[in-house]
Amino acid sequence: MSHPALDRVARCSRFGRRLLAAQPQLAEAMAGQLDQPFSRKAMQTFLDEPPCADEAALHQRVRQLRQRVWLVATARDLAGSADLAEVVATYSTLAEVCIAAALEFHHAALAARHGEPRDEQGRPQQLVVVGMGKLGGGELNVSSDIDLIYLYPEEGDTAADDPAAPVRPLSNHEFFIRLGRKLAAALSEATADGYVFRVDLRLRPWGESGPFAMGFAMLEDYLVAQGRPWERYAWIKARPLTGSRHDELAEIVRPFVFRKYLDFGAFAAIRDLHVQIQREVARREMAHNVKLGPGGIREIEFTAQVFQLIRGGQITRLQQRPTLTVLHELVKSGLMTSDAQQELAAAYDFLRRLEHRIQYLDDAQTQLLPDDAESRAMLAESMGFPDHAAMVAALDRHRNKVTRHFEQMFAAPQTDQNSHPLTAVCCGTTDAAATQALLENAGYDDPARVLAILDALRHGTARLAESTQLRLNALLPPALEIIGSQPDPAVTLERFAALVQSISRRSTYLALLAEYPAALRQLVRLLAASPWAAQIITRQPQLLDELIAPQHLMSVPDWTQLATELHDELDAHPGDTEAQMDALRRFKQVQTLRLLAQDVAGRLTLEALSDHLSYLADTLLNETLARCWSGLKTRHRDTPRFAVIGYGKLGGKELGYASDLDLVFLYDDTDERAQEIYARLAQRINTWLGTLTPAGMLYETDLRLRPDGASGLLVSSTEAFRDYQLHHAWLWEHQALSRARFVCGDTAIGDTFETLRREVLCLPRDTGKLREEVLSMREKMHAGHINDSDLFDLKHDSGGIVDVEFCVQYLVLRHCAAHPELADNVGNIALLQRTGAAGLIPANIAQAAADAYRELRRRQHAIKLSGADYARVAPAEVETIRDTVRALWTQVMQAAS
Repeated sequence: MSHPALDRVARCSRFGRRLLAAQPQLAEAMAGQLDQPFSRKAMQTFLDEPPCADEAALHQRVRQLRQRVWLVATARDLAGSADLAEVVATYSTLAEVCIAAALEFHHAALAARHGEPRDEQGRPQQLVVVGMGKLGGGELNVSSDIDLIYLYPEEGDTAADDPAAPVRPLSNHEFFIRLGRKLAAALSEATADGYVFRVDLRLRPWGESGPFAMGFAMLEDYLVAQGRPWERYAWIKARPLTGSRHDELAEIVRPFVFRKYLDFGAFAAIRDLHVQIQREVARREMAHNVKLGPGGIREIEFTAQVFQLIRGGQITRLQQRPTLTVLHELVKSGLMTSDAQQELAAAYDFLRRLEHRIQYLDDAQTQLLPDDAESRAMLAESMGFPDHAAMVAALDRHRNKVTRHFEQMFAAPQTDQNSHPLTAVCCGTTDAAATQALLENAGYDDPARVLAILDALRHGTARLAESTQLRLNALLPPALEIIGSQPDPAVTLERFAALVQSISRRSTYLALLAEYPAALRQLVRLLAASPWAAQIITRQPQLLDELIAPQHLMSVPDWTQLATELHDELDAHPGDTEAQMDALRRFKQVQTLRLLAQDVAGRLTLEALSDHLSYLADTLLNETLARCWSGLKTRHRDTPRFAVIGYGKLGGKELGYASDLDLVFLYDDTDERAQEIYARLAQRINTWLGTLTPAGMLYETDLRLRPDGASGLLVSSTEAFRDYQLHHAWLWEHQALSRARFVCGDTAIGDTFETLRREVLCLPRDTGKLREEVLSMREKMHAGHINDSDLFDLKHDSGGIVDVEFCVQYLVLRHCAAHPELADNVGNIALLQRTGAAGLIPANIAQAAADAYRELRRRQHAIKLSGADYARVAPAEVETIRDTVRALWTQVMQAAS
């Protein structure tokens, strides 16, 4: 009986045509199974029933299963019923089922003659068959071979369960070598029924000269002492298919493949591997190879895997095997654009389906486009094209896109800088006049200073290894050129030289900057913009890793997603306080660097930057609270009845890069030990925030805004806090409440705090007394910030930022009872606009003051970023702004008198 899907198999596959002709009963048996994938259960049932009596029966059964799976999977694929994911999963499952069945059969047969392999404690041992390559990734081809490595956990000897049984003992090593050979033969030997899979064992340690099977300890020794760069690439997809103790094996392999820190040397290693393959392709004239040729499958795999090798040690989501899954994770991690991922994924799907159809023709392991007319016609039909030319046109479109992305990723750096005009300057091989002309032409107005910096750098790096020195020599000329275009090139060069001096013995960072000119340009922009940026990058050079993905560096933070990532990262270090503290610090540094890069590029307003820095602090405080509580031995409940309240810049969401955190801790818990327990929690939080570790400090904190200041209790109950605010607090403490907010912890306590905050702000007040106390506090602040210079202090001088803040706080405290909307913690600019809209002050004065405040903060931020100790400018530069603020001050305070 004919079936349309099987008819299509006969038209598009010579192997399928022969199979159906030779076994017509197979077509009848399979025709009714084409409406669903060939399941793992169905495969196992076919192999198990009836049991195989001997080795020959096993060989026949697994080959017959392969024929059935081939026919169903091919028919469903060609009919459009199965997508690529189903096809590769079906063949991967077939390999796993056949390996397990053959292994079980031959292990039992060998154990009957030689006894069970056991370790020194007498525990049974099993062969761990590791699937490499596409089998490991669950992406197996239709006619692929399978790359396997044979391992076992422990050395030892075989022994029978019954000591009296007549067995010939073997070492575990010899037992598993014999078992591995039997397994390979069961799958790959050609019989009258064909073969199942060709088995390739050459990826094992030492390759063809290495032992067929080895213990975990031998593998670990090899990877640590002799593992080669290409083997890291090979082990990315490694997946144990049989046996046990897989977690133990993962602990051996993971640090070899995924390095803890930036591993940019892997980039060059993969490029070298690809170059070798390209040379082989060219030598064999394999340009029409859809796997190895230009724009082929291998280039997509390399593009994904280079990020896995470089970043997988830091981003655990990248420690996955399937190529399409990794591409998707690269987008989620911000390391690849969505457009690039979609183009590569579409090309991968097209190329893999084409690869399968090439292999359907004769069931041959090939990826070469055929050159005979019959095969081309069959291939075009199977791919759904009217003719071969149309198919090739579509193929070329995909390959061109792959090549474009691959070349952007792997284009070789200009390591030979001999032709660069500034090479002579860096090496000191030109005369003084020529040197001066070259430097002046590059943008440097003080050549002598530049030469002194370069001489000091050469002296400081004189003892580097030759390979590292070559990388440095390649980096300096383009760096000197880029630095010369900055506003103050000599200062920027000093910062760059200090950074290079600190990283010079870790050549991978020099490789990064040489490999990625865009990263070098971004680094120079950051160094030029801020000495503070230069300091944090020099102290924590792993931050250079962030510069290689500009789309990630410049993306708007998704704080919900980032909070999830931080939570997962901390969960990866359960009970390890030091690792968790370092993870928090690295998270802050990475996010701060990204915000700084966007700030320097002009992509963030000051308000947006402050919001992001506040969200960052909130995220870190939330996790710090959770981790400190979980590590507190005296905790008496699963979730603390405890909250962190932010004051000052944190409370008002006006944080800067180096702002400290004004914190108050509240609790609402009737347990008699609550005060003591939560005091310990608060101390622990403060320690986690302020401790200086190798990764730096998280935040400096100021806890003096709590009730009774530094002499008060570290934590307060909500009841005590309410009593203090209503009956004992100073007016300045009520001023501070206008910029306070719940940050993290128990939301019910947060609600209680917010209700109290609004109640306090809305209390009726004597206007004259209020004015007197506000003016008195302002005078105290003036006295505490004396400015003896001729410059105007943007923050503290009359007509500056503090004047605006005091005016707003006064207006809130005076009018909140009648205008409760002023209790909202929305920031000084919005509150000024609200007071103007309510007619409390003239609207034009309110808006002008809001604009002036924004400009004062913008200028303050720019000056602080440039490294100045004080934010001061010539008075004439801000005369109009000062007059505007003074007009606000006069309006507010005169209206109060």
